[in-house]
Amino acid sequence: MPELRRDLISHRWIITGTQSEEEFFSSLNPKPKEAGVECFFCEGNETKTLPEIYSIRKFDTRPNTPGWQVRVVPSKSAAFKIEGDVGKVGRGIYDMMNNIGAHELIIESPKHIKNICELPPEQILLVLKVYQTRLRDLNNDERLKYALIFKNQRPQSPFRYGHTHSQLAAIPLTPKAIKDELISAKNYFSYKERCLFCDIIRQEQKDGKRIVEENTDYISFVPFAAKFPFELLIMPKIHNADFKQESETSMKNLAQILKISLSKIARTLNDPPLTYILHTIPYLRPKQDYWKTIYNDFHWHIEIYPKTVENATGFELGSGCHIEPLLPETCAKLLSEK
Repeated sequence: MPELRRDLISHRWIITGTQSEEEFFSSLNPKPKEAGVECFFCEGNETKTLPEIYSIRKFDTRPNTPGWQVRVVPSKSAAFKIEGDVGKVGRGIYDMMNNIGAHELIIESPKHIKNICELPPEQILLVLKVYQTRLRDLNNDERLKYALIFKNQRPQSPFRYGHTHSQLAAIPLTPKAIKDELISAKNYFSYKERCLFCDIIRQEQKDGKRIVEENTDYISFVPFAAKFPFELLIMPKIHNADFKQESETSMKNLAQILKISLSKIARTLNDPPLTYILHTIPYLRPKQDYWKTIYNDFHWHIEIYPKTVENATGFELGSGCHIEPLLPETCAKLLSEK
């Protein structure tokens, strides 16, 4: 029986359980065959990207040469430019500003590996450390207010899109989706004096039906009101608002649970395209007191969205209510078995 479930974070209503397992899996599209195309991200092709911004590499190697483990380069199709001023202006009732910001590609392996879950945990840990390094460095740019790390993984694609990499976009504003999440967490804390995300973790541990993986420091689970089939959330079990503050010791466990969670998705859904997003706190400027309880009320997390359904329907676009064909408990059970 389909259900309506309310997402405590976004306050959206989700319609879930509209298909059986058989109906859902029969609707998945087969993967197209890959064409043989040169990859600019592979080791040895360093001169075919823009000059690197940062890298983890052997100490006796020079930038933009082989010998790296993780490499960060500017995006050639960047939507933002790093040079210039924000230049906020008004045009009648409309607000405008310059497209100032950073758009970086984080190449996660020198080898042509398509899925980050195929990397060893030690390599994934290096990727996570690069995330922290770039977030810290961009925090020094007073023009920027938020940095979003995300991955659009398309294992079936040729060329660079088939080489595992993440992206970082740092911009001079806090995006509405992030701000809505921050406000939701702030309001919950104001009312209950507890972190919303910590309460969700406790409830998931109590229910136990949607947990996919758990270790000493992190938990991976299908949200109670998941918007999409096999959607996952990964959260630190010890409260922390700022991903930049995670210790290297705990991030070893983050690398493990990220690898396991993505491997379960790959095995269950035949290595589908997916997106994952890292939500952490904004750069707290210029109004330091605007989010004065943020270190108490927010909780950084990773959202994972496998691409298993077509684009949103007219109903979803018009109402803002997502239709999730499988129950979250069904998705969690299938992932846990892999």
